[in-house]
Amino acid sequence: MQNVLNTLRVLEELAVRQPVGVGDLARAMELPKSTVQRALGTLHTAGWIKQTGGAPTRWTLTTKALLIGRQATGELDLRDVAVPVMEELRRAVDETVHLAVAEGERVVLVERLETTQPVRIVLPLGQHLSGHASANGKAILAARPPEAVERYLAQGLTRFTDTTIDDPAALRADLEAVRVCGYALNQGEWREDVSAVAAAVIGPDGSPVASVSINMPSSRCDRDRLVELGEHVRTAARSISAALGYQPPDAARAS
Repeated sequence: MQNVLNTLRVLEELAVRQPVGVGDLARAMELPKSTVQRALGTLHTAGWIKQTGGAPTRWTLTTKALLIGRQATGELDLRDVAVPVMEELRRAVDETVHLAVAEGERVVLVERLETTQPVRIVLPLGQHLSGHASANGKAILAARPPEAVERYLAQGLTRFTDTTIDDPAALRADLEAVRVCGYALNQGEWREDVSAVAAAVIGPDGSPVASVSINMPSSRCDRDRLVELGEHVRTAARSISAALGYQPPDAARAS
């Protein structure tokens, strides 16, 4: 218990004095240098502090403390985090970018940044998107636990177009492919004239809270282009997830 208390005290003192070295912290707190060094190592491993770079070694807080504080006060808004990333994505690909959120079993479009191209996809904000026939829906569904997927399948799979996946086994296989590559594809599965690629945004607890997508007329893309755009949308979704406080398990073990 004392080690935990010392670590928390070091975090609080560092926040006041940053950037600060281990010697200055030890003197200010009247603790052995070895005790402060162990606390700093723990905080660094947990992602709370980082080195400033240069010599001697000095420490500062990471943004993790800010994120936790904003989550505690309810100040961290998905749109605040997502829109700047979406704007970068739109500039990079010049296609319409959508943000959809998970509301129970539903997926709802909440933000749209439009392309400069004259032929574009325009869906109204508040539009409910299919969980199995839209890229946004499939990205979120693939990130949910298996029991949630089975609950969705039990409701039946509506067929919207000739390319809609309405077979449970085929959808399970498609969702597994989404998990492997990190993004979902839609080639006219919901509406024949709409194609899209999307990736899930993951919240701090590891569950999908939203998805970000690139949307375009089916006439302007083929599967190769969707796969190329998938790399862009996957990177964008990961940036938003990280800003919300999500840390992938592999990254947590490596830190």
